[in-house]
Amino acid sequence: MKLLVTGGAGFIGRNFIHYMMARYPEKSIVNVDKLTYAGSGDPFVGVDNPNYTFVNADVCDREAIEALVASHQIEAIVHFAAETHVDRSIMTPNIFVKTNIEGTQVLLDVAKAYGVQRYVQVSTDEVYGTLGETGIFTEDTPLAPNSPYAASKASADLLVRAYYETYGLNASITRCGNNYGPYQFPEKLIPLMIVHALTGRSLPIYGDGAYVRDWIHVEDHCAAIDLVLHEGKKGEVYNIGGHEERTNNDIVKQIVNALRVSPSLIRYVGDRPGHDRRYAVDATKLKSTLGWRPKYTFEEGLAQTMTWYQTHRDWWERLHVEEVGPSCDWQ
Repeated sequence: MKLLVTGGAGFIGRNFIHYMMARYPEKSIVNVDKLTYAGSGDPFVGVDNPNYTFVNADVCDREAIEALVASHQIEAIVHFAAETHVDRSIMTPNIFVKTNIEGTQVLLDVAKAYGVQRYVQVSTDEVYGTLGETGIFTEDTPLAPNSPYAASKASADLLVRAYYETYGLNASITRCGNNYGPYQFPEKLIPLMIVHALTGRSLPIYGDGAYVRDWIHVEDHCAAIDLVLHEGKKGEVYNIGGHEERTNNDIVKQIVNALRVSPSLIRYVGDRPGHDRRYAVDATKLKSTLGWRPKYTFEEGLAQTMTWYQTHRDWWERLHVEEVGPSCDWQ
């Protein structure tokens, strides 16, 4: 299978390429990325394989996508490329509409035109909206996005469904909870708190800090996508979740204790508009039909992640991080 990975210089896409190259070294993988601020660092870091190719292009550029699909004889697409930061979507929603919706439509159209055999849309549990103190998102939960980011991802998911229903495209959708792990840009909750703790800066928490997310290590997410790519059913949606619900307060306190910094660094800041209170993802379908199981507990994964940021200061110290807000959301 000749695989196209979009957004492979970003957090989850980069980890997915590392995972796939280690598991299937003979597989041909083409990584297409626009290299925006979040596609940070050398896209070849950690990949030493002649079967890997990087192409600097925008998924909204149909001519560029057509050319690489044709020239590399792409047989499958895993689509990660997206604008993901909720705070940025509140400030500039037009960018999210263009990349997340138009970019997906371009990929779907090219996949249809060139006979791509398999397509996986990597989405988010945020398309379902918010939960109260009880309940859990299943694949049948109605879409009810509450931010421009979530709305753009829900719209992209509906396009994927339409290309399956109308044209018979062999497509599946995955919707995952909050990810964490190596190479996550330090604007999201866990890497932001780790980096700030390591550099003695304040630890900003939105509102009362009682917002709840279901956390999953990025390697477990990658393993799930691999299963869906190879064994998932055409037209199906698969939820991916670690069943590891934590409040923002819980996570920040764990990082403070583990890195031995003063709790006085914690600072509560004004809340985000339309901030979803709680997410929780039911991964029963993925477990029962494809046999997926997460490898990491949250405590194990967080410890591994903190160690990675401590030992890879050269990676994050050279990044230009604009502090637009302590996002607790996923990618």
